[in-house]
Amino acid sequence: MGIVVDVVLPLALAFIMFALGLGLTLDDFARVARQPKDFLVGALSQIVLLPLVAFALVSVWTLPPELALGVMIIAAAPGGVTSNILTAFARGDVALSISLTAVISLLSVVTIPLVVVVAYAQLIGGDAGDVSVTSTAISVFLIVTVPVILGLLVRRFAEGFAIRLEPAARQISAVLFVLVLAGAIFQERNNIANYFAQAGLVTLALNVAMMVLAYALARLFASGRRQRIAISIECGLQNGTLAIAVAALLFGGGLAAVPAATYSLIMFATALVFIAFLRRGHRN
Repeated sequence: MGIVVDVVLPLALAFIMFALGLGLTLDDFARVARQPKDFLVGALSQIVLLPLVAFALVSVWTLPPELALGVMIIAAAPGGVTSNILTAFARGDVALSISLTAVISLLSVVTIPLVVVVAYAQLIGGDAGDVSVTSTAISVFLIVTVPVILGLLVRRFAEGFAIRLEPAARQISAVLFVLVLAGAIFQERNNIANYFAQAGLVTLALNVAMMVLAYALARLFASGRRQRIAISIECGLQNGTLAIAVAALLFGGGLAAVPAATYSLIMFATALVFIAFLRRGHRN
């Protein structure tokens, strides 16, 4: 697994984040300044509320420490491009969803190291050894921030090329996501049923709880229904590839990567049910 974890997985994630950057424009970031309230509701829900809910769940759930750490890793991950697609399908505010994905992905260079290191100290105890805020931040910066910025620069200075390349890049990203997820499952294939039994319910609870809580919070503070939909979906669909990569790079995969795999499988089903519920309620 050495070359896979050390080379293939980071390169796959870097390309996925580059593809995300290709779809971004400076207006996606400027929109944050024009509509700060909706963005702040979504960002606080994902950056603050999501890890807090995850920590509350792993504190009361009987889990091996490594699985609990894996739950915190998926909770620290930003949203992925899938959230933008499903927001459009749900007739939510796609522009807000894209802004949240873009900005929180860039902020993950700070948020992921903090959550992972604090979670390690609380759940496993002792010094994380080679896992520190600085080393984790450098890893996230290289495989997340740099590719997003490169994609953004290509879109800015070679827009025609970026627009032609983006559809193929997104398709390749989808394939890479499936391969990363399949690889994580294959690595633990002999224990996957047992791991899913242990981590499946807690990741399901986290996923459903966050979509409901984010929707309720957005209903109180966001500007409208489309914004509520975008915020709730953004908080329910995390970047599973990034979570698996963090677990693999920092902890060698194993139990720490299992919650990211189970969450990635669960979140699509729950999101579609959630969208169907929202559509039905809107018609009624």
